[in-house]
Amino acid sequence: MSQTDPTLALIAALPFIGALFPGLMIRAGRTACAASAAAATLAALILLLTRAPAVMGGTMIEARIGWMPQIGLEAALRLDGLGLMFGIMILGVGLLIQLYARWYLSRADQAGQFYTYLMLFQGAMLGIVLSENVLLLLVFWELTSLSSFLLIGYWRHLPEGRQGARMALTVTGLGGLALIGGMLLLAQAAGSTELTEILARGDQVRESPLYVPALLLILVGCFTKSAQFPFHFWLPHAMAAPTPVSAYLHSATMVKAGIFLMARLWPVLAGTEIWFYLVATTGLVTMVIGAAIALFKDDLKALLAFSTVSHLGLITMLLGFGTADAAGVAILHILMHVMFKAALFMTAGIVDHEAHTRDIKRLGGLLSLMPITAAIAIVTALSMAGMIPFNGFISKELMLEETTHFAWAGSDLALPVAATVGALLSFAYSLRFIAHVFLGPVRDDYPHTPHDPPFGMYAAPLLLAVAVIVTGLFSDATLGALQTAAADATTNGAFEYHTLKLWHGVTPALMMSGVAALGGLLVLAFHAPLARGWAARGPFFAKDAFDWGMEKAAAAAAAATDRAHDGAITRYLAIFAIATLAAGAGAFAIGNHGPGSRPPVPVTTVDAVGWALLVAATLSMLVLYRQRLLVLVLLGIVGLIVSLAFVHLSAPDLAMTQVSVEVVSIILLLLALNFLPQTDPEPDPLPRRLRDGAIAAAVGLGVGVLSWMLMTRDFETISGYYLENAKPGGGGTNVVNVILVDFRGFDTFGEIIVLGIAALAIFALVEALLDGRASARLANWRPAAPRAADRHPMMMVVATRLMMPISLTVGGYIFLRGHNEPGGGFIAGLVVAIALLMQYMASGFAWAQERVRIPYHTFIGLGVLIAGLTGIGAWFAGYPFLTSWYDYFHIPPIEEFELASAMAFDLGVFLTVVGAVMLALYSLSRIARRTGEEVNVEAMDYDPSVEAPTGRRT
Repeated sequence: MSQTDPTLALIAALPFIGALFPGLMIRAGRTACAASAAAATLAALILLLTRAPAVMGGTMIEARIGWMPQIGLEAALRLDGLGLMFGIMILGVGLLIQLYARWYLSRADQAGQFYTYLMLFQGAMLGIVLSENVLLLLVFWELTSLSSFLLIGYWRHLPEGRQGARMALTVTGLGGLALIGGMLLLAQAAGSTELTEILARGDQVRESPLYVPALLLILVGCFTKSAQFPFHFWLPHAMAAPTPVSAYLHSATMVKAGIFLMARLWPVLAGTEIWFYLVATTGLVTMVIGAAIALFKDDLKALLAFSTVSHLGLITMLLGFGTADAAGVAILHILMHVMFKAALFMTAGIVDHEAHTRDIKRLGGLLSLMPITAAIAIVTALSMAGMIPFNGFISKELMLEETTHFAWAGSDLALPVAATVGALLSFAYSLRFIAHVFLGPVRDDYPHTPHDPPFGMYAAPLLLAVAVIVTGLFSDATLGALQTAAADATTNGAFEYHTLKLWHGVTPALMMSGVAALGGLLVLAFHAPLARGWAARGPFFAKDAFDWGMEKAAAAAAAATDRAHDGAITRYLAIFAIATLAAGAGAFAIGNHGPGSRPPVPVTTVDAVGWALLVAATLSMLVLYRQRLLVLVLLGIVGLIVSLAFVHLSAPDLAMTQVSVEVVSIILLLLALNFLPQTDPEPDPLPRRLRDGAIAAAVGLGVGVLSWMLMTRDFETISGYYLENAKPGGGGTNVVNVILVDFRGFDTFGEIIVLGIAALAIFALVEALLDGRASARLANWRPAAPRAADRHPMMMVVATRLMMPISLTVGGYIFLRGHNEPGGGFIAGLVVAIALLMQYMASGFAWAQERVRIPYHTFIGLGVLIAGLTGIGAWFAGYPFLTSWYDYFHIPPIEEFELASAMAFDLGVFLTVVGAVMLALYSLSRIARRTGEEVNVEAMDYDPSVEAPTGRRT
């Protein structure tokens, strides 16, 4: 049974909304900053809890938001028992962590940044557990890797913090890539990307040939995220993060993400032999290895980190057994673990905060100095050890009981014995945490005299310690309903509830617990010699292997990159051209094709002459390519012929644009060529030229054949829609302009942004050029040929003065008529830019620049701003971004005229084009000034008061 509730989307969004406020509230103090984050978390938690009765009653709540409906994708969310349990953990523990962090972080820490990262991570985790669509789940999955990277590396001044963040991102990121492949294969096998559909098709998936590869890839993603062997090494290095981060990541969130996904996909992937041996064995090995390493760690957080690895292995093993009862125990231990582990990390942080050390060898005797902290730590550590009557005892007993029901490789004893060893080691390191830190005599050499912290710091772990006791004594009443709902959701209703209680009589599990307890006490008693033996075993650290692998991978990547990216553009173009040609040839070879049915248009004499001139100019460029100025002239001829072709084919807008672009580009290229040699270096060897010619000819022939095949076939285009709707929909009869400013206005908006960025990039590059080592080379640069005496001749000055008002008038006319006749903001901007370029060329840039006071950066920014505000204005009328408005007005004695919002958008295009062109010119002129080029004081070179040309300065 399911029901739709849009509030579910709000619950998922609240953490991201809450991430906006801490950075703003930090000016009001750390308390206001923490409160703003906690308010969003609390609101999401309350909304989630109000849906708990319905979910625990068997109802699944859904919410769907259109994401990409054209291809059938929705942002679909679901809330069932499993999602509810994890949501309560994420938000509940998150709320306690926010309270704890307020008191833990120092005044030197940037609290606004910390809470922002924390809320982003919280939102990503909540998104994972609420996702219905596997593609959406993958988005949130990757977001957890990125946000955890920011949290782990929060203390970026610490080298270990930076290294831990990189390690976590690398391992979980690579696992995430594997998970993407696995989830896509799973969706392919199930025939759907919706989890509801996938979970209902378990038999279909397990019988699919894609099951094994999907399973392997998904498990890699889960194992890396949840630090399962052999990927366990990254988690302890994440301890370089502040303790609130460690407590959150290791108890309720990131490391539980892999566990959650295994539980979520349990109905589909579990129940096979490969699942049992891969998952149960990996979990068992991780449990034992993690516990063994934790026993000999002297750093409090490192001990707790490896204990987390061990407990994650325990949960993984239970899920790997593949039965509903074992999955139910795994769910129960997730609940127990989050309580005692979050409290333990916070108490470790308190000890570090007050004693200024986490080294167990420098601690001891804290019970009398920090009684409240010690009480919290002892209760929660005993729960971690699985001692009665705390909640960890219940799930540990049930775990041991489950191991007696399975045989591993034909042995009935392998699993119970290995699980007992893991429980023994867990008991030992938990007692060590208590005995070596809080018991014993008070020392006189603490780095700082320890004492209990303020209430705000121990309030959160105290609450969790109370929960550990209450849920241990009254586990059935407090956790039974939630465990049942989550286990039902995990097993698709196959779970049968068993009463949770502390005493089940004398059972094999109880005897195994007794062995583990006695063995743990014995191990603790002989910890010192065992530690010496452990240290003498020979150093091998997974981190060293990881660093070696990363070093070799980086070296191989650098070698491949240096080989492929050697700075030769001919290599890049050749690779791109050959790849494109191969893809096209492959598609042509496997496709069905035949001759086209459309007859070709008759070729007239004008067509033939134009084509011949175009071919001649193009071939001349290939032959004369070393003479740069001549090639530039030929390039202009090619552009002009293309413009005439546009006119011939009834495309005046394109023709005007082409001519304007040609003029601007030729002028700017001429100025740029001024600083380059007049000829290219010596040509490449003949074999290389023949090779490049063959590649170019093959690609050109392929493009020609593709064009021929396309134009000789009948197909429907969208042009008919534009022609029919340009006037009624956009209010203009010039279809091209209406497309640019209305139908495809978003494309145009993006293009002017790119144009502005390109101009700013040119400016920035020139700025770096003038301030860098190349600046000295420019200062010593001299032109290859002598300069003409009349660089700013009187005839050109006079002609451009006459042209200026005419060009501006033409530009204004083209701009105003663009919506109904050929023209528009882009063409008008180019025309005005040409008029300004001619002024600058006639009298010099410095002379002209003194008369233009507006910086060209402003033109670009103002143009993009006007275009953007025009698009936003549509929102106030209830229409999508950049929807045009138009109407007709009659003001006597003026004839009726049209006004359209597209004119404002076109104005933005106009200003951006003018600003971009002129900023490029300004950048080139600055290079010229650095080379020592003279600057005019007067408008022209000739001064009648003297006999020689003057009026210059350097």
